[in-house]
Amino acid sequence: MTTAAPQTGQAATTEATAPPSKAGAQRPKYGRILLKISGEALLGGRAYGVDPEFCTFIAQQVKQVHALGSEVAIVCGGGNIFRGLAAAAQGMDRATGDYIGMLATVMNGLALQDALEKAGVPTRVMSAIAMNEVAEPYIRRRAQRHLEKGRVVILAAGTGNPYFTTDTAAALRAVEIGAEVLLKATRVDGVYDRDPLTHPDARRHDHLRYSDVLAERLQVLDSTAVSLCMENDLPIVVFDLNRPDNIRRVAMGEPVGTLIDGGPIGE
Repeated sequence: MTTAAPQTGQAATTEATAPPSKAGAQRPKYGRILLKISGEALLGGRAYGVDPEFCTFIAQQVKQVHALGSEVAIVCGGGNIFRGLAAAAQGMDRATGDYIGMLATVMNGLALQDALEKAGVPTRVMSAIAMNEVAEPYIRRRAQRHLEKGRVVILAAGTGNPYFTTDTAAALRAVEIGAEVLLKATRVDGVYDRDPLTHPDARRHDHLRYSDVLAERLQVLDSTAVSLCMENDLPIVVFDLNRPDNIRRVAMGEPVGTLIDGGPIGE
């Protein structure tokens, strides 16, 4: 009687199951997170396009969270390559501009996938617009299954529809896949009452209600995204992506950036 030989190779060993957490290590607060990264973040020090070094920087942070046992999905913007709204302001049809912007998010997703897999993190790109040669079609249950197997999932092409921002796409996908938190990575360390780049005396909020963000028209996420999170009681954390270890700290529940939820303000 013979037995089947055990499978060998990286695909059989790294992608079959979720990454084990270290024995005795503290478990993260959030078991499944949706990370929203702006396209501009991928510029790094460039004026246009994607900076591979900054993609590597993001990949190393995501790798830390992945190693803790959190399931990570990513939605990336496309503003480093093309902005549909800006093109529409110059005379281009808005829907056409938005579709071009969606394609830009796929390019960014592929760049992030490359950086993550070079870091040893199995990654899948799923697109809301069919392009089978470079990405899987977005199917909610398939995305959930990838996460359960320990793969990072990059959700590209927005919602697949014009007139919706990638912020709204991030909120929608977070709710669909059952994420426990939406992490909005920015260039500042939270939400301020005024633009901190032009007002040195601007005050940072540690905690806000969804209703406060909507009523005060704080430019952190668009109102559709905030409303969707409010309706589904999905907390949002706005934090500085440029500081190493911040994604891990947020995943562990440390007070980083600004928390937006429906709870009472306890400042």
